[in-house]
This record gives sequence, C-alpha cells and structure tokens, in this order.
Amino acid sequence: AAAVEKRSEHPLAAAIVKAAEARGIDAGSVEEATAVPGQGIVARLGGDEVWIGNRRLAQERAGALPESVEARARSLEAEGKTVMFAGTREVKGLIAVVDRMRPGVAEAIKALKAEGVKRVIMLTGDNDSVAAAVAARAGIDEYHAGLLPGEKAERIEALKRAYGRVAMVGDGVNDAPALARATIGVAMGTRGSDVALETADVVLMTNDFEKLVHSLRLCRRAHRIIWQNLIFALAVIGVLATVTLFSGLVLALGVVGHEGSTVLVIMNSLRLLGGIHRTKGETGARSERAAGAALGA
Repeated sequence: AAAVEKRSEHPLAAAIVKAAEARGIDAGSVEEATAVPGQGIVARLGGDEVWIGNRRLAQERAGALPESVEARARSLEAEGKTVMFAGTREVKGLIAVVDRMRPGVAEAIKALKAEGVKRVIMLTGDNDSVAAAVAARAGIDEYHAGLLPGEKAERIEALKRAYGRVAMVGDGVNDAPALARATIGVAMGTRGSDVALETADVVLMTNDFEKLVHSLRLCRRAHRIIWQNLIFALAVIGVLATVTLFSGLVLALGVVGHEGSTVLVIMNSLRLLGGIHRTKGETGARSERAAGAALGA
C-alpha cells in the first residue's frame, strides 16, 4: 500500500506512507501508477497489479467482497474511520484512517454563520459515517458523502440554482471540478494539489482555516472603499462639470478640484493597509461564504 501511495498526492496517501516509514517498512517503488478519480490508485508492483482505494474500487477490481471483509469495514466506519481496501486480484487487507479536523475549522464556521451565511455544506468522497462525525464536530449544516469528482461539481450547480452565489473550498484533485463550477473557488495552498491550485480563483498560502474569514473581511472592506471612491469621484466631476456649464470655472480651480479628488481617493484606498494589519491580529468573527466545502450565500 505504501509503495502505491507514494505516487499519490492525496492526504490519505501521505498518512499511509508516513505510517509505513514509522514502522521501518521499505516500501519500494511501483510502475505505471494510475489514479482513479474519486476511488483510489492502481499500479504495478513486481509484475502484479496492486490497488488501494475505497469500496467502489475494491468491488471493481476484486468483485463481490467477502462478508468478513464487509463486516470489518462497516465496524471501522461506524467508529468514524475512513476505510481503504488494498489488494491484487482479491482484497488483501484494510487500512483505517481517522481524519483530524484542521484547527480553527469550527470557529471559522461559526464566524461564517455570524456573518449571515445561509448554509455551510460539506461535499466529500468519504462514507456517510465519517462525514456525519466530521459535520457534527465542525458545526456543518449539511453534508453529502460518497461523491465522485463529477458528482461534487453537480452538487455545486444545484447549490448555485438554490442560493445564487456559492464558494467552494478544497485542496485535492477530486475537488478541482467543483472548484471550477463554483462562483468562487478557494484552494488551500500549502497542501493543495497542483490541479486544485490551477483551477481555483483564490489560493490561500496557508492551511489556517481562519484565513478564510480574514480574506473575506479584507475583500468586503475593499469593496466598500471602491464604492466610496467611485461615488466621491463621480460627485466631484459632476460638480465641476455643472459649475463649468452654468457659471464658468477657472482652469486652475478645475485642475485643483480634479487632481485633489484623485489624491483623496488614493488616501482613502490606503486605509486598506490598516485593515490588513488589523485583521491579521484578530481571530476573525465574520465571513461570508465557504468552509470545508461549498457554501451557499
């Protein structure tokens, strides 16, 4: 399993490789590794086909699973663990992994809801038991489990029809189609797969989930200042044009009025610098959309 997973970018693959190294296992290397989106990875090792992935991949590669394997898998899943099947022509074993929720996720979701988010929704390829456990811990309103990459994208389209604007936060290969379909795609940078980073509209160069709150607060502040600048600039131009048409305007005063408004607009924009430093030091009590997956706003 470790030899196969060395060729994968998935976080679960990294956990398996790390566990093998901790046990002093010399995993070796494989040839012709091929990722199966939403299912797992298949490779050749010593002339044999070796695979590791979810139940769907196991059934495709090994046929109907023995009842003893199914019973053990269901028992592990009931404990909130993600179960991966590994084998060749038959299932050779199971590997169970427990997801560790990223620090600050529950707090960030509370901040999103405090800002008026209608729904916080998790889209995952994991089984229902694992998804339910994570959703309960994080305070997520709704979850959809067992999704393939294309099915995640379909869910995003359905959310857009229901809510209008939807943001998707993800970092894996399987998240890329959903990131592309969302109104705003946000990738978590330091662990994100290359395809997720290329697809996303926004890349957070940290795994700190609270940076979602910080980023949105900064964007909202910038949005307000842009509108202030537009309104002020148009008002000044309107006043200058009106005065010129009806009573005449000395050229020097026109230049001072026009260029002076430009200076004021620039100074108003510079207030964003203060907002950046302020929000970096705060825990983030507000945000708009996106956490853990898709958010309808």
